[in-house]
Amino acid sequence: METSQKRTRIFLKRYTIPIVILLVLIIARLLLPYFLKRYVNKTLDDIPGYTGYVEDIDVALFRGAYVIKGLILKKEDRITETPILDFEKSDISIEWRALFKGRIVSEIILLNPKFNYVTEDQGSETEADVDDWTEALTSLVPIDINHLAVHNGRANFAELNADPPIELFLHEIELQATNLSNVVNEDLTLPSNLYATAVSIGGGAVVLDGDLNLLKKIPDMDINFELQKADVTALNDLISNVAGVDFESGTFELYSEFAIADGYLKGYLKPMFINTKLLGEDDKGFFEKLWEGFVGVFKFILKNKGTDTLATRAPIEGDLNNLDTGVFRTILNIFKNGWISAFSGEVDENIEFEDAARAK
Repeated sequence: METSQKRTRIFLKRYTIPIVILLVLIIARLLLPYFLKRYVNKTLDDIPGYTGYVEDIDVALFRGAYVIKGLILKKEDRITETPILDFEKSDISIEWRALFKGRIVSEIILLNPKFNYVTEDQGSETEADVDDWTEALTSLVPIDINHLAVHNGRANFAELNADPPIELFLHEIELQATNLSNVVNEDLTLPSNLYATAVSIGGGAVVLDGDLNLLKKIPDMDINFELQKADVTALNDLISNVAGVDFESGTFELYSEFAIADGYLKGYLKPMFINTKLLGEDDKGFFEKLWEGFVGVFKFILKNKGTDTLATRAPIEGDLNNLDTGVFRTILNIFKNGWISAFSGEVDENIEFEDAARAK
C-alpha cells in the first residue's frame, strides 16, 4: 500500500508541472487572438481623426505569425463611407531567412488590399494626419519590417469637388519590396529593392522599379516609372478639369525617373499623347468650342508629325520642401518635341542616384 502511494506521489511530482504548463499554454493560445484583436482595434480607433477595426485575427505560433482579416480604416466626419484602407488579409510573420543572417525581422504579405484617397468637403475641424495612421499601422508589427509583398492590390483616387468629379485608379497591383531593414548588402548605398506592376485606368500597363534606402529620415532612392498604352478617353474627366477639352480617341503614356540623395531630388516627368483626336460636342457653348478649336490648332502645330505625338519632358529638381518644376524648360521641351525630335516611348535612363548626390 505504501509503495503504491509512493508511486502515485512520484507520478504527480513528475507530471503535474508539465501538465499545468501545457494547460496554461493551451489556454493562452486560445485567448491570444482575442487579446490581439482588442489591442489592434484599440490602436486603430485611437488614431486622431480616424476610426478603424479588424474583423478577426488568427495566430500561427509554429511559424511566428498572425493573420489580420478585414482591416478597415476610415476618416472621421466624411461624406462618403469609403474607407481609406480596406485590407482583406494581412499576413505578418518572422522572416526566417533573415535568422540565418543573425537578424530578427518581419515580413508582411497583403492580399487584395484597397487604398482609397477621396477628397471632398470635410465638416470636421480635426486635421487627420497621414503620419498618424502610418505610424499606427507600423506599431502593429512588433519587429522591423524587411520584406513587403502586395498581391492583387487596388489604389483609388477620387476628387469629388471637381466638375466633373475625377476618378483614377490602379488595379491588379503586384509589389515586392525586399531588404528594407538592410539584412544583406550592408555596404550598399541603396540596399533595398522595389518592383511593382499594375493596370491603370484606361488599361495602361504600369511598371515601377528601383532601389532605395528607407533607414534614413528622408529615404534615398533611384526610381523608374512607366505607364504605357492607356486609353486617353478614360482620362477625359481629369483633362476636362485641367484643359477644358475631351478626347475622342488616342493613347496616353507617362514616363518618369527620379533620384533622391540626402533630401535633394532630381528627375523628370514625360507625358505623351499619341494619335489623339479631340471630341467635338454640339451642345457646348461658343467659347467652349472656340477653346477646343484653339487647343486643336495648338496640338497640330506642336505635335511631332512623324509619330503623331504631343509630349514634353518636365524636369523636377530641388529640395524636397521646395520643388522646382521647371515650367520654362517644360515649355521649351514642348517645342523641341514638335519641331526637332520626338521623345522616345520609354524611360530615358539618364537619371541616376549620383545625379542627385552631385547636385546637392
